[in-house]
Amino acid sequence: MENNFSNYSIAIIGLGYVGLPLAVEFGKKYPTIGLDINPQRISELEKGIDRTREITQEQLSQSTHLKLSCAVEDIKECHYFIVTVPTPIDQHRQPDLRPLLSASATVGKVLKKGDIVIYESTVYPGCTEDDCVPVLERESGLRFNEDFFCGYSPERINPGDKHHTLTKIRKITAGSTPETADAVNALYATIIEAGTYQAPSIRVAEAAKVIENCQRDINIAFVNELALIFERMGLDTLSVLEAAGTKWNFLNFKPGLVGGHCIGVDPYYLTHKAESLGYHPEVILAGRRINDNMGAFVAGRVVKQMIRYNFAVNKAKALVLGITFKENCPDIRNSRVIDIVRELEEFGILVSVYDPEANAAEVKKEYNIELLDEIPLFNEYQAIVLAVAHSHFKEIDFQNRLAAMSSVIYDVKGCLQTGLATERL
Repeated sequence: MENNFSNYSIAIIGLGYVGLPLAVEFGKKYPTIGLDINPQRISELEKGIDRTREITQEQLSQSTHLKLSCAVEDIKECHYFIVTVPTPIDQHRQPDLRPLLSASATVGKVLKKGDIVIYESTVYPGCTEDDCVPVLERESGLRFNEDFFCGYSPERINPGDKHHTLTKIRKITAGSTPETADAVNALYATIIEAGTYQAPSIRVAEAAKVIENCQRDINIAFVNELALIFERMGLDTLSVLEAAGTKWNFLNFKPGLVGGHCIGVDPYYLTHKAESLGYHPEVILAGRRINDNMGAFVAGRVVKQMIRYNFAVNKAKALVLGITFKENCPDIRNSRVIDIVRELEEFGILVSVYDPEANAAEVKKEYNIELLDEIPLFNEYQAIVLAVAHSHFKEIDFQNRLAAMSSVIYDVKGCLQTGLATERL
């Protein structure tokens, strides 16, 4: 296929945190169709509303070649198909490929000779060619690397980050043949200001993506373990890290909850593949165990503080500020704040949750929690847990709201002003 992209149309399959910014950028230059199975999502976007808050109404209006649709027949004339659906884990922490394979089946039904299918979803090495390609072949009746071709360009979206946006992050690209690799790289190079890096194979690109988040997960697990140790020593972890950080090559990681659809999920994709090959990962899974247990640790610390200040624990009231998986972001997927909530409830504590960034209906559906409509009076609660460092929360005057200091305050992110009688990781 020649690299004259204006002669071809592009389909983006899945319009979430990853797919929508991609569709908007390509839609500024080329005929692009953004396909999503959720009619409500399409309806909202057509009105200029992006509930992920990654794209503004102005940015949507600037994507003059972008068409939004729920209809598969609308993408049948496209030549590039870019799959950007989620790759979650199931209740047993095993890869759940159903969204990816379903999207592959959708593309396979409209695939034609000469088309290129590019995957952006995070997977384990080999998934594109071993799991997705057979679906494409079965549905299309075409032959891989003869009739159609595949590429891989892992997403590097950081939800809520308005500085490191799609075009400002260097993009890894790869293809199933040398010619395909060149075409995929050239396509992305037309929209990525930070440039591209062409990996030697799809498997290398898949592996590069999955270890990015494994590395962060392990580093956070290390400082989380330090927090567990220093708590027993009576040391403030953030004070220790600040002192150690005066050395030029000390890595700046802080303890905290590790959730979301990337760091808290991707390591399980790599460990699944490793175990299928007969190798049991030690370091990666140890890091996961530590990070998965931090919510229970925080809840335990809160209860200890309540007892220390002579608060009755059973039937006490606690306020948790924040339910999203990270600050200034509405995404609640795989939020580990829920671990704090459930553990406090196990102690018999009545927990209320307030988060102005989260969608109340989504929280109710996902976690069966009724969010408070507005921030309540703090003195109604025996414990307050600042779980997510939303900018909104940092602006709260805790000193005035707790005139009598009648509550235990636990600051998970260590972002509150000094002078408050707070506990923190």
